[in-house]
Amino acid sequence: MPLQNRVTPFGEILAHPARGGLMGNRGCLHDDKRRLGDRRWAHQAWVACALSFKDWQRQVMRPGVYTELFFTDEAVALAAGHRPCGMCRHADYIAFQQAFGRARPELGARPSPGAMNRLLHADRVHSRSRRQRTHEDDFEALPDEVFFTLPGQTRTLVRRDGQCLAWSFEAYRPIAARPAGPVTVLTPRVAVDTIRAGYRPGRA
Repeated sequence: MPLQNRVTPFGEILAHPARGGLMGNRGCLHDDKRRLGDRRWAHQAWVACALSFKDWQRQVMRPGVYTELFFTDEAVALAAGHRPCGMCRHADYIAFQQAFGRARPELGARPSPGAMNRLLHADRVHSRSRRQRTHEDDFEALPDEVFFTLPGQTRTLVRRDGQCLAWSFEAYRPIAARPAGPVTVLTPRVAVDTIRAGYRPGRA
């Protein structure tokens, strides 16, 4: 039976057999039987990591250490509120950090990890309900690799190469009609601004 460690663009953590393109970390969320409780993060440094780094080997969901989460690709990781890891994805981290600084110049050219984590956390979850925070924008104004839903719908969509694709754990599929007008954006606002400022998320 698959473990509960696959993440959707809504930030939900589900049990699903799909393989991931990136691994994530929000701290230790599981018990000694590799089951998740109610908590969905243990700290604000939500990172997205490479699946392999040097010759390190890990047992997934080992008791007492962080819970390995898995994403289809970086667009999903960003929608869920994660950023590149500064160690195993150092070049991506630097590119993200520099674009973040262009998006939020008051933080300087190279914002600190803590500053980025605080702004991302404020934009990704409501402090009281702990539910995903969304915002409205026009489809035509969105950069590529940003996730959204259409009014009155829950289907997860992403803009890619100017087109609209429907996401599932198994595949991306184009939809027939091109959206127009306002959409509900899942990717945190500051992450959207970072993409607009030049960060290019990796694809599956």
